[in-house]
Amino acid sequence: MLTMVERFSGPALEIMAGARNAAAHIPPLWSLEATVAVNPYVGQAGEPLQMAAARLARVAGVRTVPERAHFKAKFAANGLTRADLEAGLAEVPELGISVEELIAAMDKPGRVPETLPTLADLAEEVSDINWPDFVAERIGHWAGGHYDTGQALWPAPKTRAWLSWRSFAQRDLTPEIFGLAGFAGRVASMSMSARGALTKCAEEMGITSAACESYFHTLLMRLGGWAQLASGEAFRANLKGEGNNDITDLLTAKLVFEAALLARYRDKIGDRWKQVLAAHAQPIEPSQDDLIDAALQAAADHGAARALDETLALPGSATIEAPNVQAAFCIDVRSEVFRRALEASGDRIETIGFAGFFGIAASHRGFASDVLETRGPVLINTGATSAATDPRDSDMLTRVAKRVTRAWGRFRLAAVSSFAFVEATGPLYLGKLVRDSLAQKHPSLGAGPAPALSDSVTLEDRIGMAAAILSAMSMTSGFGKVILLAGHGAGVVNNPHASALQCGACGGHAGDVNARLVAILLNEPEVRAGLVAKGIEVPADTVFLAGLHDTVTDEVRLYEDDLPAGHAQSAVIAGLKQALKSAANITRTERSARLPRATDAAAVMERAKDWSETRPEWGLAGCAAFIAAPRSRTAGRNLDGRSFLHSYDWRQDKGFGVLELILTAPVVVASWISLQYYGSSVAPDAFGAGNKLLHNVTGGIGVVEGNGGVLRGGLPWQSVHDGERFMHDPLRLSVAIEAPREAITDILKRHEGVAALFDNGWLRLFAMDDQGRLGWRYTGKGQWVSVQGDKAAASIAAE
Repeated sequence: MLTMVERFSGPALEIMAGARNAAAHIPPLWSLEATVAVNPYVGQAGEPLQMAAARLARVAGVRTVPERAHFKAKFAANGLTRADLEAGLAEVPELGISVEELIAAMDKPGRVPETLPTLADLAEEVSDINWPDFVAERIGHWAGGHYDTGQALWPAPKTRAWLSWRSFAQRDLTPEIFGLAGFAGRVASMSMSARGALTKCAEEMGITSAACESYFHTLLMRLGGWAQLASGEAFRANLKGEGNNDITDLLTAKLVFEAALLARYRDKIGDRWKQVLAAHAQPIEPSQDDLIDAALQAAADHGAARALDETLALPGSATIEAPNVQAAFCIDVRSEVFRRALEASGDRIETIGFAGFFGIAASHRGFASDVLETRGPVLINTGATSAATDPRDSDMLTRVAKRVTRAWGRFRLAAVSSFAFVEATGPLYLGKLVRDSLAQKHPSLGAGPAPALSDSVTLEDRIGMAAAILSAMSMTSGFGKVILLAGHGAGVVNNPHASALQCGACGGHAGDVNARLVAILLNEPEVRAGLVAKGIEVPADTVFLAGLHDTVTDEVRLYEDDLPAGHAQSAVIAGLKQALKSAANITRTERSARLPRATDAAAVMERAKDWSETRPEWGLAGCAAFIAAPRSRTAGRNLDGRSFLHSYDWRQDKGFGVLELILTAPVVVASWISLQYYGSSVAPDAFGAGNKLLHNVTGGIGVVEGNGGVLRGGLPWQSVHDGERFMHDPLRLSVAIEAPREAITDILKRHEGVAALFDNGWLRLFAMDDQGRLGWRYTGKGQWVSVQGDKAAASIAAE
């Protein structure tokens, strides 16, 4: 067997390093079937906001903070105080201006970010041919087939992205017709190795090692969601310990077009191109406007933390000493409203906040399905396998019917058959169209059969899982009669972005599978017996009940069929049902005030069935804080559905293992959610999915606006804006932890990636004091400063 060995010069290796560095700046993207919130600034986590702003202005021409008018309106409404502005200036000491000057700057529009042009831009200027859109369309046309997840009737062969594109481009005559004579031959002459092709193009174009990272970053940003999807492929491969170079393969394809355009128009654009390369080679430095914007954003973040602290200082509800019901909800901000309503609606009901996968990250196979779904956080590998169980599972007719339904759906959406489908079945679909128009279709959220862990999960494993779950929930004693584990999901129709409304901790799926798996596990007599040896004794009359909170309607489905015999008719469960109904109505009433055209609680219910509704709910819009503390710190206080609430008692956390898990998993997931909403609001062209009314689903992967071109990642405009104003306030998440500062600092020292988010200001970290207030603020590198006025104002280093 012959092995091809490639040898590269020093400059070529520097070009490849620049390509890797540029790829590291691009956030990952998941397909629509399991959308996961992603921090669009994950590639800039190692630098502060002002540096990221300068970088993204150069490579993408986008803003990284809101317009100045946004801050001026906050200041006029007392959402920003002079003290907040002073604190913001303190975080950007290199700015060197006064509070008065910062206030005056709010009246100025600031610099409009302008990206450096690509060769396609330069070629357009001298040819009157829209080369940027043409290149985007041709790459998008290929990528839609290459990454197809089942929409295409004839899927493309699975091979490395570069080889797939090279094969496609050799046979694509469209560039030749458009004016790029000899393009197919140019591609055919390229190396079979993407690295060889990349370095050859770079040499032809005169790209230097100093300019390559910035220029390559620009090209990847122009690829939009396609580059993000390729970055996601690499992210998922890395989790499995595998390699994936799709993103540099896509970069190489883009570079081939750029090199061809330079060859075609060199006499007209050669000098301009040298100027662009020289600009890319310059170090990235924040401008005065970038520094002013960073100070204003820091001030807004301080104002939000101040408002949170004022709310925490308000009187709360009394602690329930012996609860009948303990209801554990996902920490998702939408559950805060429901938890508050439930505690007020029932007798002796205590609520708990925990990540919605409830400690079991499973690869799950639905009923009559061969598709493995990741039911857990995407930041970790799944640790268990599960499958839906049903007596009908052995019924071949049932399985065939399920698969025919899926195949029919693929045929209906496939490009080669969609028009024929309409021609042949249009009359048959008249009744369905009428029913959909009258909103008669009810989403069947969480209606599947019960899941079961794989037989390979031994009893010892199950006992260990149960102990870890209960310890992480700070629930090792004081058990109530009924413990509700309520996952959440969103019942909607005709919504390509439906998975973005599901549980982020469950991989973009509803949380019913995880809640049911854990409830069934904790009800097992053998598991209960094994927990005793681990110091956890669950009373014999305590039962775990799984539920699913529909965040569109606020109805809660209870899985009573999963309960052990004799428990379903208990009086405590009957009381819980009544409390859940009352809480649902209270929650709908509160939410209706924010939803367009939702005049009352009843109108909220109808949104789940309306196929034309672009805003069935607001998802996590407005999220602003993450709090890990006992429920007593937040109970009875109205946090407006803007806070992730994780129950945590550091006094029960020996060795601070649970605290480490919170800081490295739920906090990071919450930061991805928060910054996705931030990016989709501040830079919708780069990090938003565009207008739902113009969307077309491509390849089952994502959406494009119109007939093709760049894939759109992030959230649709309708998810952050109500048509008149933003429904998400772009803030960096305030993370408040009730735990010793020394323990928090020690954990950050062991996790550089998490520490970078706090050190560079992408998250704000606070340690709560004994009164449940934001007592201390983390300023980076192990340093804390007092927040409350009755404490010393000097910084301290946590040892």
